[in-house]
Amino acid sequence: MTEFSFNSSKNSVKSKVKVILTDTASLNVGKFLKEEELKALKLAIKEGDFKGEYGKSVSVYDGKNHIILIGTGNKVVKLDIQTLGGKLYKQISKFEKVAFYINPMPKYNLTSSEIACNLAFGLEIGGYSFDKYFTKKEASAYPKLETVEFYAADGKLNADDYQNLCAVANAVRYARDLCNEPGNYLTPEVFAEDIKRLEYLGLKVDIYDEEQIRGLGMNMLLSVSQGSINSPRVAVIRWTGEPDNKHPTFGLVGKGVTFDSGGISIKPSSGMGDMKGDMTGAAVVVATMKALALCKIKRNIVGVVGLVENMPSATASRPGDIVKSMSGQTVEIINTDAEGRLVLGDCLWYIQQKEDCHVMIDIATLTGSTMRTFGFEYAGLFSNSDMMSRDLCRLGEESGEKVWRLPVNKEYDKLINSDIADMKNCGPANAGGITAACFLQRFIVPKNSWSHLDIAGVDKDDKGHPLTPKGATAFGVRLLTKFFGCY
Repeated sequence: MTEFSFNSSKNSVKSKVKVILTDTASLNVGKFLKEEELKALKLAIKEGDFKGEYGKSVSVYDGKNHIILIGTGNKVVKLDIQTLGGKLYKQISKFEKVAFYINPMPKYNLTSSEIACNLAFGLEIGGYSFDKYFTKKEASAYPKLETVEFYAADGKLNADDYQNLCAVANAVRYARDLCNEPGNYLTPEVFAEDIKRLEYLGLKVDIYDEEQIRGLGMNMLLSVSQGSINSPRVAVIRWTGEPDNKHPTFGLVGKGVTFDSGGISIKPSSGMGDMKGDMTGAAVVVATMKALALCKIKRNIVGVVGLVENMPSATASRPGDIVKSMSGQTVEIINTDAEGRLVLGDCLWYIQQKEDCHVMIDIATLTGSTMRTFGFEYAGLFSNSDMMSRDLCRLGEESGEKVWRLPVNKEYDKLINSDIADMKNCGPANAGGITAACFLQRFIVPKNSWSHLDIAGVDKDDKGHPLTPKGATAFGVRLLTKFFGCY
């Protein structure tokens, strides 16, 4: 990760690469620029007809020094500043050291320190790349950026202000690393070992193996894993930020299918390689728990992730099989590719009955139906709580991880009734995301509050955007950490 320095000094800067943010074409640069640099930049502003528009820039290079002026535009919020950081990363990553000069924006209610911290956050998550498996990549192809220094016109910068945003950036990068790992390396067992390692942060982690999972009666989860040579795991991660409160106040549940072939109902070969990311929900939950520990959030929160591999074999679940869930309800398996809800159903029941959680969010790459509805722009939100839904929608807009609420009601719920069991694991072709949410709701105790985030589609960016480089996005980490007050 890049080293960030928040310098409260107004002294002149020695860096050969200088970046200035402004919402106008006027310059307030103090001693940040030398007289000849300022003169050259003013000329560039005039020639380029620069007015401070958002994302527009002008630059000057005199053979030794680079000066970049970038506009912030009007109606600036923190997400806009983060996005600018992501946009700027490609432009400045070829340099080892860069200095930023910040002017506070009181008319947008943004201090110098808030601007600097959100820029750093954008640079950190926008500059992510997954290079682990390259063996012949030239050194020159890697980013060179090592140090970023921030200076402010009012001299009011505080490194402590960046601590929580730094923790969230760390969590985003961690989740992306997990999601980009291939299925032959990140098996359920390996994933569980990596989660156990997080105990050094003060988290308490329990890992249940196949025998223990069977003892808990989590037969839906086991039915998904029974075709694979890689045995399942369930990880329970606890953060106790309120030691005097004996019960957790919140639960998080994540789907962790480390590779999803579809099982006997096998997927088409085209695009199947993307199914290494079918554990994104689990990665987001684990990374969020890591951020909560790093931020030392004063709440008690439990995360539960079901880790399985869904493969076809002589021992795999068959369409037509009936399994008994941990809740005691029976499920007719219509399609073995509707497996994630089986994993989540048992984990949701566990977190309510064994961890005494009464408020919870689950997150999963659950359905192609939701992906076809929203594409890359929104995740699907399903909930029995109007208040939690409003909070998630608002925080989604603020974090840049947007969600849109869809219904879960009796009319849709009856579509998953079975003729020979309590329910079937999927309904008709239409409204697939909704009927999947209805399935999950059958494992929620009615008095409890629950929200389900279907992140299929937004879990991966095929084109690349300022804050989500091409590949795994870790969608949900920024939203959930904001929900819990990390930033």
